[in-house]
Amino acid sequence: MQLRNTTSRYGWVSITLHWGVALVVFGLFALGLWMVGLDYYSTWRKDAPDLHKSIGLTLFAFMLLRLLWRFISPPPPSPSNHGPLTRLGARLGHGLLYVGLFALMISGYLISTSDGVGIPVFGMLEVPALISGLPDQADVAGVVHLYLAWALVIFAGVHALAALKHHFIDRDATLTRMLGRKA
Repeated sequence: MQLRNTTSRYGWVSITLHWGVALVVFGLFALGLWMVGLDYYSTWRKDAPDLHKSIGLTLFAFMLLRLLWRFISPPPPSPSNHGPLTRLGARLGHGLLYVGLFALMISGYLISTSDGVGIPVFGMLEVPALISGLPDQADVAGVVHLYLAWALVIFAGVHALAALKHHFIDRDATLTRMLGRKA
């Protein structure tokens, strides 16, 4: 399989970033749901949020790389059987996924830095608190983070269902291209 995208399929960099981000997003969602239920005496009470933050900041770096890669190696055009509304829906849907992911990660950053302390990433480096002290910063960012996380996971599910619809009902190459196969 080729490194870069072609006019008929995605390259291995795009495929790896796509499926890797999807796996990490759903993993972070599950970790977030689990960790908010931890009680004061749980041994994971501090470690789970630290892990969640470290993975989230790493995901942010990979999303920046993914965005850069879209400019370096543009995705293949939509299959020829897609009408104008389908093409518009795909562009808007992908745009919402990108914007939603970045907004989710920024809200997580704002929660974590509300007290003016940076965020350690796997104990190797610290991301500084550039924005802190806003009124009710942690509470507002927490509500935004919660609702965005649910919205993003639901929308990613709709995205997956749309890909399955294209594969099984429309019988086009939408899904197979993201699996590395030629259209």
